[in-house]
Amino acid sequence: MNTDKIYAEQLANEYAPKDTSKVVALKKLDARAKLPANIFTYTFGIIMALIAGTGMCFSMNVIGDGSTVSFVIGVIIGLVGLVGMGVNYPIYKKMLNNGKQKYAFEIMELAKEISNY
Repeated sequence: MNTDKIYAEQLANEYAPKDTSKVVALKKLDARAKLPANIFTYTFGIIMALIAGTGMCFSMNVIGDGSTVSFVIGVIIGLVGLVGMGVNYPIYKKMLNNGKQKYAFEIMELAKEISNY
């Protein structure tokens, strides 16, 4: 294999004008519709998992003084985290549906234009 040729082609593709076809525009609209739901879901899920982990640390005496109060606080914090993780998916589905509804007309029109060719 000629690695110089491959490298030159990669570099040329990087600097070539980008394709602004309707399919690319359709993919961008689809990503724009889904992005807020994805960002929220990942962020909220990570935060809730950290909260659940903190609660577990309190209840297993990794954090705190090992008293009964520390255990109870840990269980409560852990349950808050678990409930948050449990409601994360329904919130995601709701946000995703809202995003799809927001861009549905544009996506459908662009898809019709593409399929008519």
